[in-house]
Amino acid sequence: MSALAVSGLNVHHGLLHAVRDLSLSVGKGEVVALVGANGAGKTTLLRAIAGAHRPTSGKIALAGEDITSVPSHRRVNRGIALVPEGRRLFAEMTVEENLLLGRMAGRPGPWSVAKVLEVFPNLAARRRARARTLSGGEQQATAIGRALMSNPDILLLDEVSLGLSPLAVDRVYASLAHLMRSGTTILLVEQDLGRAMRVAGRVVCMLEGRVVLEGPTATLARERVTEAYFGLGHGAAAHMPAVAAP
Repeated sequence: MSALAVSGLNVHHGLLHAVRDLSLSVGKGEVVALVGANGAGKTTLLRAIAGAHRPTSGKIALAGEDITSVPSHRRVNRGIALVPEGRRLFAEMTVEENLLLGRMAGRPGPWSVAKVLEVFPNLAARRRARARTLSGGEQQATAIGRALMSNPDILLLDEVSLGLSPLAVDRVYASLAHLMRSGTTILLVEQDLGRAMRVAGRVVCMLEGRVVLEGPTATLARERVTEAYFGLGHGAAAHMPAVAAP
């Protein structure tokens, strides 16, 4: 049974059909990278899974249970946590206060402030600092830590590297490596295709609201993913099976 399964999902923004008849499954402990150009529907898909955007039709199932009509706060309590694009921290609250908000919204489990600071050691010295004074990398680490404090089964990460310096991105991903090895189920939206293919076990490429290519990272040639990413050649024509790299 999949940890997360999306079937025939359609999501609209007014007249814009942002996600089109999309089906996707994520296995327990799997790290899946969701890639695609701006406007492909990646963020809308994550928000729909988290309950922040109501789908027009289709089904979302968590461990086999239909949660399509479950409100977002109850999805957090059932084990889905979203780290949104842009972090969205409470600027006047400290790092620790932002982290504790995640625990209030979630469920009992192993994650604590101390454990988050262990995974993101750069936050230890900034524990009492207000979020508005943090660097971009520190803010991203705090946003991820806040999500972990809810003790999720599935972590949705939207644009982890957006707006960060290369050094900050390296630090955030170095910390995330611990989660990826620990068996946490992760669905990751990442614009950096090379990085996405290095950290994920499977890549799913979206174009204009549809999945146009997916497969295990080890069996996909980067050129094939790039073509699908930009809608070149036959990459956007249909769902395509993975092919071995030449």
